[in-house]
Amino acid sequence: MTEEQNQGQAAAQADGAEQQLALQKIYTKDVSFEIPNAPNVFAEQGQAEVKLNLGQRVEDLGDDLAEIVLTVTVTATIGEKTAYLAEVAQAGVFLVKGFNDQQKHAIVNTFCPNTLFPYARTSITSLVADGGFPPLTLQPMNFDQLYAQRMQQMAAEQAQANGGDETVPAEFSKDD
Repeated sequence: MTEEQNQGQAAAQADGAEQQLALQKIYTKDVSFEIPNAPNVFAEQGQAEVKLNLGQRVEDLGDDLAEIVLTVTVTATIGEKTAYLAEVAQAGVFLVKGFNDQQKHAIVNTFCPNTLFPYARTSITSLVADGGFPPLTLQPMNFDQLYAQRMQQMAAEQAQANGGDETVPAEFSKDD
């Protein structure tokens, strides 16, 4: 029995040794900052309403490498006028090796954006300040929680598409 346990542990260690997750390169892929109503917007009174939008793109580069591009867009409006629009596409090349598809999906939607977001946040903060606006502090994002919510939403949509009955597989009808 001890030999079986040792073999099981050795197999688990061998599987773990094959799994690799590493950041190979991080870079700013695209930056945009617009003040469509300058210079008049600087005379506007009132508090700016700031909206944050996140987007992500994943590209398989082969050899267990993936490029993840996290796009952070911040739009500030005062009344009906756009004060500024700041957008940063922060990218990274990640080695994701030895994981199953479900694990890879979770990694590229949690670990990777968690790694990229602080860089994008710093760029956005600099753009806004350099544009002549008051400092903008973007709060840290919990991509693990966002991913879990998205997975729950997709499961609920799938259940609803299946008629709300999660126990009946899609390939079988209720009449069988």
